[in-house]
Amino acid sequence: MSTQTLNHLQDLRLGGMARQLTQQLEQPGTYDDLPFLERLDLLVSHELLSRDHRKQERLVRQARFKLKASVQEIDYQHPRGVDKALIARLAQCDWVRRGQNLLFTGPCGSGKTYLACALGHNACLNGYSVRYYRLSRLLLELTQAKADGTYPKLLKQLSRIQLLMLDDWGLEALSAAHRNDLMEIMDDRYGTHSTVVLSQLPTDQWYASIGDNTLADAILDRLMHNAHRLNLKGESMRKTRNELTEDEHSSRKTD
Repeated sequence: MSTQTLNHLQDLRLGGMARQLTQQLEQPGTYDDLPFLERLDLLVSHELLSRDHRKQERLVRQARFKLKASVQEIDYQHPRGVDKALIARLAQCDWVRRGQNLLFTGPCGSGKTYLACALGHNACLNGYSVRYYRLSRLLLELTQAKADGTYPKLLKQLSRIQLLMLDDWGLEALSAAHRNDLMEIMDDRYGTHSTVVLSQLPTDQWYASIGDNTLADAILDRLMHNAHRLNLKGESMRKTRNELTEDEHSSRKTD
């Protein structure tokens, strides 16, 4: 009877319940004295936890983060202007629920991408869909989509992502077609879903980097309205870590 029940649970794709039932069967002394409803509640709870875990793994995989990062491992010691209290508030994901945006600026190597990926990973753990792009690659995908007729489908997919992350904003000049693409994306997402932008340029230079006054006004108005901002400063963390590594090698040689 127990084997048949386990098979039925697997057929119904209730793997979490099946694993919990197996545990109960293997430890009869632990569970035999529990009331029926209590044992059933354990089965159901285990199934829900299992589904939540699978969903989190799927969301993280689909996000395609550039870096494996977590909020718990953010470095606050390096002097770059990271506000720990602000990160803690952002980690609550209320801004994602409200469809607000997040803008990272700072020099190369200041840790913008790590911080963004950490917050994006945290959003996945809270059940939100996330997608990371380097802006140039997203624009290339959009150009290819126009060529093969899937452009409307791709725009629809982008409009549904609850947290869209755009890295390397302003590094390359935009063509007229690319400015229109950005306008479509921002207009679809405005007030509904959140967008994270990462750039080496300060925000007051974004207007000029877009290259068209009318579209720049429209894009940045939708992007910067109700946006949270993190302006990082200081030396490159990569450079500092390399110097520390070299110092360690030198000290070992002297030892």
